Amino acid sequence: MGMKGKVALGAVVGIVVIAAVSANSGDGDGGSDGKGSSASAQQSGGSKDGGSAGGSDGAKAAEKKAAFEGDGDFEVGSDVKPGTYRTTGNSDGMCYWERAKDASGELDSLLANDNVSGTGYVTVKATDKFFKSNGCNDWEAVDPKAKGDPASEMAGDGGMFAVGTDIAPGTYKSTGNTDDSCYWERSKNADHSLESILANDNVSGTGVVKISASDAYFKTVGCEDWQKTG
Repeated sequence: MGMKGKVALGAVVGIVVIAAVSANSGDGDGGSDGKGSSASAQQSGGSKDGGSAGGSDGAKAAEKKAAFEGDGDFEVGSDVKPGTYRTTGNSDGMCYWERAKDASGELDSLLANDNVSGTGYVTVKATDKFFKSNGCNDWEAVDPKAKGDPASEMAGDGGMFAVGTDIAPGTYKSTGNTDDSCYWERSKNADHSLESILANDNVSGTGVVKISASDAYFKTVGCEDWQKTG
């Protein structure tokens, strides 16, 4: 466990999580002790090169202090406090993280995991025991009360975007996708459990998705850039 580039459990891009589609929900915490994780990766940006979708300037970004490094095993409660964290600027899906219920390193210890390109968000719970991060850029704590300047476009391989902070709710379109390699997901929290997923799909050609104001995050992997159309 813990190798860079490790494939996240239940997170194989190209497989739609059937029966994970549900009505919109604004609930923040739907975590589960299962080891499933949603499929994908992303980046907080409005362009493929990783520009910020939140509208914050470089000076503010420079002032942000990392909560913990992107490589290491961290004990929850002492090394890492429970809360939601974000890592940005990751490339090639080489950033891997996992939430675990013990330090055994066994499959059954996994609560959730993911490979990240671009930006990744994850909520570390007080009931988690360990958080592992390999090949990621530093993690920063996310202020749940923070306000952003939400963008109306996003990079198709940008990873996770916070709805209402990074991107505005609305209908988005992505065109020119091939071979079902474009994966998108609407989620109600950053737990990365199957229960977190509101809806998802693999896209060839043109993809259209309506992101609700009650959604917490939108994930996009391997897609062409998305533009808000309504």
